[in-house]
Amino acid sequence: QVQLVESGGGLVQAGDSLRLSCAASGGTFSVYDMAWFRGKDREDREFVARISSNARSSTYAASVKGRFTISRDNAKKTMYLEMNHLTPEDTAIYYCQAKNVDIYWGQGTQVTVSS
Repeated sequence: QVQLVESGGGLVQAGDSLRLSCAASGGTFSVYDMAWFRGKDREDREFVARISSNARSSTYAASVKGRFTISRDNAKKTMYLEMNHLTPEDTAIYYCQAKNVDIYWGQGTQVTVSS
């Protein structure tokens, strides 16, 4: 079983940048496709970005493409989300997901962008 812990959220102003991290433990990180979702709570999550297990491919939601960059370090068992040019519409709880045969979620980290 994989445990995921997000960090790096906070309160920033519009136009600022943040870097989120998702640290994994308890499993073989390199076999999992990883993703970021966001929402006001667990029942209201939307896809943000995904990265393949070997980091060779990534996809983004249209709303963040060109502003956010997803990456991972399999040696450190950590995934990242670099967020630039933040807007108030990016305000949400950001969750990381690990997916292989099973799906695992972290507890989320709050990002608040003030105008």
